[in-house]
Amino acid sequence: MTVSLPLVFVLGVIAWAAIKFLGIRLWVAVVFALFGFLLSHTILAPAIDSGTRSGVGVVNGTHR
Repeated sequence: MTVSLPLVFVLGVIAWAAIKFLGIRLWVAVVFALFGFLLSHTILAPAIDSGTRSGVGVVNGTHR
């Protein structure tokens, strides 16, 4: 049986856990989220996308 979770959901759970258990302040998480949105509109976006896809492929075992 294959279980599929969207990456956004997994990152959301990690962010929630960091705020709840590690004591990360909410405003810090919001700043990082806004930085991610701004970064997605730069020249680095394709590199980040391919790196994320490669990382997910390694975790899923589909990396060739």
